[in-house]
Amino acid sequence: MPAQSASKTKLLVEGAMMLALAIVLSLITPFQKILPFGGSITLVSMLPICFYSIKNGVGKGLGVSLLFAVFQFAQGAIKDGLFGWGLTAGMLIACILFDYFIAYTVIGLAGIFRKHGMGGWIAGTVIALLLRFLSHFLSGVYVFASTGKIWDNLSFVAENKYIYSAVYNGAYMLPEMILTVVVFVILCKIPQIARMMPAKDSTE
Repeated sequence: MPAQSASKTKLLVEGAMMLALAIVLSLITPFQKILPFGGSITLVSMLPICFYSIKNGVGKGLGVSLLFAVFQFAQGAIKDGLFGWGLTAGMLIACILFDYFIAYTVIGLAGIFRKHGMGGWIAGTVIALLLRFLSHFLSGVYVFASTGKIWDNLSFVAENKYIYSAVYNGAYMLPEMILTVVVFVILCKIPQIARMMPAKDSTE
């Protein structure tokens, strides 16, 4: 029983550390000013959540990613002025769900193929980040495209809300996805980190 309790404590501490690291990295946006349409590329802020999910499983990963989503929502409400954007009640709820709670919680799914070795870790990470992109994409299509709020920057696609949302969200999500995967692969080459990763399922 004490060993089991120690194991749970270790998971909680590790989860708290990964969450804190993700939050700190999300505040570092070195490429924000070079993006043509807005948005920001963080310093691989999703990587700690992906790493935790791959190492400890999807269930635990989703728990940490949900807390990350809560932080992102709080930052959107306080720093970015979410409630002052002039959205209707329905659009505001949709924005909160798709741009915050769903978008950031799905990062915890990165460990879905955790027992399939490096290929599975990369696939799980890519799927999780694609799901985050899809969530933002749906928000762009059904919330922001109808407001005309940021269409001036995208006049060349203004008549197609699907292209608009894909271009706007892809401009920052695609580079961050590539950067996250590259850094993840590099880190997994470090022996100390490689030893922490789950073993490949011998039955596959």
